[in-house]
Amino acid sequence: MALPVREQVTYWSVAALIFALALWFLGPVLLPFVIGGAIAYFLDPVADRLERAGLSRVAATAVITVISLLLFVLLTLLVIPSLISQAIQLFNIAPQLFEQLQGFVRENFPSILVEGSALHETLRTVGETIRSKGGELLETVLTSALSVINIVVLLIVAPVVAVYLLLDWDRMIARIDDLLPRDHAPTIRRLASEIDDTLAAFIRGMGTVCLILGTYYAIALMLVGLQFGLVVGFVAGLVTFIPYLGALIGGALAIGLALFQFWGDWVSLGLVAGIFVVGQVVEGNILTPKLVGGSVGLHPVWLLLALSVFGALFGFIGMLVAVPVAAALGVITRFAVEQYKTSLLYRGFSGRDSE
Repeated sequence: MALPVREQVTYWSVAALIFALALWFLGPVLLPFVIGGAIAYFLDPVADRLERAGLSRVAATAVITVISLLLFVLLTLLVIPSLISQAIQLFNIAPQLFEQLQGFVRENFPSILVEGSALHETLRTVGETIRSKGGELLETVLTSALSVINIVVLLIVAPVVAVYLLLDWDRMIARIDDLLPRDHAPTIRRLASEIDDTLAAFIRGMGTVCLILGTYYAIALMLVGLQFGLVVGFVAGLVTFIPYLGALIGGALAIGLALFQFWGDWVSLGLVAGIFVVGQVVEGNILTPKLVGGSVGLHPVWLLLALSVFGALFGFIGMLVAVPVAAALGVITRFAVEQYKTSLLYRGFSGRDSE
């Protein structure tokens, strides 16, 4: 005999509360494990494909691990130092860029910067803030990040967790399935399958889209000759998972920098703008339909809300789990709506009598 609905709701509510409290108190400790789990989830289809090709699970995991290590070494040696160097240079040159902006506006739109006007005072205040704080901003960000995240532990523990989880992923899923309450196992399996489809489409698909677009933007902008092209491409690719935001932020940053560097060289300015136009066309018509699909079910506003709420409540670890939780809540909400529309609360007795 199954437990009454009220008792089941109580048990599951307590479990959800314990999960939320664990995130609240153990966020920094859980971070390497969350990242490791995300990596294993991302790579599990690759391991399954290698298994279908004839490799054992151990051999498939070993192949993925070796290739990942090689890619990490290449990134560490070739890309990451340049990325950090350009980011530091961009922060250091920010005051100079702002002064050039003031000079450009003063020369071409003198009526806007009338001495004592509100806009003049605002720009002056912003300029003083950049000059006094701009050089310290990157150092502060890095210092605070290092104080919250032990980078050494992260780089060691997360890959180890990922390897072990990838090796035992199928057994772990089977064990979890064995622990499901028998009365609700079919429903939970169906909901879990829908959640997995949503996450696979969004995280794996959008992760691949972000990687492709970020690489394209960085290489194309550097070929055009834009300073800090690697940083701009990295930023644009990183936030591409929020539709239109990556192109908006990356395009605004790239065109803004290009205006200072290529002013008067309209061909170069056009090339910079064209890079982002081509990127958006390819993303919207090829990459996103092929890799993500049209039935992800994560509206951009819902995604932004989830990132904001979980980030505010649980910090960085909250932002990492925001997308999976948002996807799960979306699937559960759609299931609840389906149940509601078949219930007497929605249909009433008149709806039942008409059948």
